[in-house]
Amino acid sequence: MREERGWALWLTGLPASGKTTVARTLRRKLKSAGVNAVVLDSDEVRRILTPEPTYTDEERQRFYAGLVDLAALLTGYGVNVIIAATGSSRAYRRLAWQKLSPFAEVWVCCPEDVCRDRDPKGLYAKAEAGEIENLPGVDAPYEPPEVPAVVVDTQRETPEESADRILAGVPFLAR
Repeated sequence: MREERGWALWLTGLPASGKTTVARTLRRKLKSAGVNAVVLDSDEVRRILTPEPTYTDEERQRFYAGLVDLAALLTGYGVNVIIAATGSSRAYRRLAWQKLSPFAEVWVCCPEDVCRDRDPKGLYAKAEAGEIENLPGVDAPYEPPEVPAVVVDTQRETPEESADRILAGVPFLAR
């Protein structure tokens, strides 16, 4: 008998919007409810898929395709997956819609100025100084989801409140 397929949830938003923090909080809450999930954080997965990233458009396409393929492999074995990744282009996330089911997008919405202020890696300052290029929200576009399952506002909500809203707003998380 085949094991039940896992689900996938993509938390997308600008760099430093709180995706990883919300994803880890959501994972903890799910675990407390007896639901296991793994977090595929783009910073951690990037060290494996593109250990010396250049952040070109071509590399990003390969990276996000690899991230989606990894999520598809895991969900195929019954593992629930929370993806915490900017995924600045809708095309990257459209691939997830094609390969993952059940699947939902959550927009981790936060104003760019707040992301800049809280940026733990200093990416925005590096982009402004010309040290890095193609940073979504600075010199590369960020395309928010067209129909997200949930929109969380990390400027106004705590990670716990955001996770609770995701739990309440994504139907397959309640099963």
